[in-house]
Amino acid sequence: MHLRLINIAYADVGSLVRAINKTIINPLILLLFAAAVVYFIYGVVMFLINADNDEKRATGKSHMLWGIVGMTIMIAVFGIMRVIIASFGIEGINIQTGEVDL
Repeated sequence: MHLRLINIAYADVGSLVRAINKTIINPLILLLFAAAVVYFIYGVVMFLINADNDEKRATGKSHMLWGIVGMTIMIAVFGIMRVIIASFGIEGINIQTGEVDL
């Protein structure tokens, strides 16, 4: 029985990083950043609506804090991706738009 093997020797790191960045990382960063913004806004609304209840205001503050933490982490991931792309010297990735020139 003859099995054909896929030729993977011709793949390079640049094209792999480009593909992973375009299909997985950029959409995931945007999704998680949007979730952190929504969580922060939810915390602001909870804080403002429950002005008379100290316990619920504390919960709103907690939601705001973790929303800010989430946004900070996503910005840090964005920066880490820029460092990785610059370290490998990969051309053709526009990290702001997620476009990849292969």
